[in-house]
Amino acid sequence: MKLALVLPGGVDRGGEERVIPAFLALIGQLSLRHDVHVFVLRQEPKPATWTLRGATVHNIGDGRQRVRAIAAIVAEHRRGPFDAVQAIFSGSCSLVAMAAAKWIRRPGLIHIAGGELIALPAIGYGGRQRWISRMREAVSLRAAAAVTAASAPILESLQALGVHAQRLPLGVDLAAWPPSLPRRRGPGAARLLHVASLNRVKDQPALLRALAELVAQGVPFQMDIVGVDTLDGEMQRLAGELGLGERVRFLGFKTQRELRPLVDMADLLVMSSLHEAGPLVLLEAAVAGVPTVGTAVGHLVEWSPVAALAVPVGDHLALAGAIRQLLEDEALRLRLAHEAQRRALDEDAAYTAARFEALYRSLAK
Repeated sequence: MKLALVLPGGVDRGGEERVIPAFLALIGQLSLRHDVHVFVLRQEPKPATWTLRGATVHNIGDGRQRVRAIAAIVAEHRRGPFDAVQAIFSGSCSLVAMAAAKWIRRPGLIHIAGGELIALPAIGYGGRQRWISRMREAVSLRAAAAVTAASAPILESLQALGVHAQRLPLGVDLAAWPPSLPRRRGPGAARLLHVASLNRVKDQPALLRALAELVAQGVPFQMDIVGVDTLDGEMQRLAGELGLGERVRFLGFKTQRELRPLVDMADLLVMSSLHEAGPLVLLEAAVAGVPTVGTAVGHLVEWSPVAALAVPVGDHLALAGAIRQLLEDEALRLRLAHEAQRRALDEDAAYTAARFEALYRSLAK
């Protein structure tokens, strides 16, 4: 098959920085058997083309992105017909994909991968904050031949909008991120890990307040926070105000190769997000044998309490309690780690690609 994937970004030509690992995993798997063309709206400011993970990447660049992206898909279709057009993320990606699919008379598909279906006005986040965005989503989703999403909470949001969708998680590339057996905790302070950009939706203030509560309770730990800082040092200042200076390290962005040793050393992954569709980092931690405790979003809702522990969003005291529970109950921590790993391995990147392929074939008939 010849496939068109429409992405907002995450496919830098270097393959390490400014990438979304789940995108690379899916592209690499599909390219093993199919002719994959990725139309990325703005990876670079100027139009360009390069090869990545076996696929041809068409960077649209600045200026009239939607119109030029649709034109680029149509032009490539004339060189050799596409079998399907897939948007990963809704919003502008779905609008481009559905318009192009209608033009070339091929099935168009949408995968919900972020905050397209929510509105969090307090932090200015979500695709449903403005009526024009809500209208665009309604038109795009109803034009799609199929809609997929990574986790049950997103499916419920789609159902509430009257949109039927299939659960299809974006899995981990096991060749690039090999499994490790869950291990027992070593002596000394617990090693905690948080992997996320420092931004409002990840709610690091709740995370830091949970850590401050653990300090007050006398729980020994060391927390590594990995992610790009978009808040100009605000979280570092808050950590200082909470007396966490010696307990928390802000490590900034790390490539996947740099991240893996930190995951391997961790006893727990801790998440504090207000919203997640997946997320991939939970699956990566699970593959590496590390269980997760965090807020009730995405896969955490699906997995808790058998393969993870989830607490109410924004409740830092509950988050501190769940972290302490797992640090004090090694048998429970290991049970969660083993079940989380089983689930992540069952739904790896090869599984994801196979599910997408089956969907494309069913629509091409």
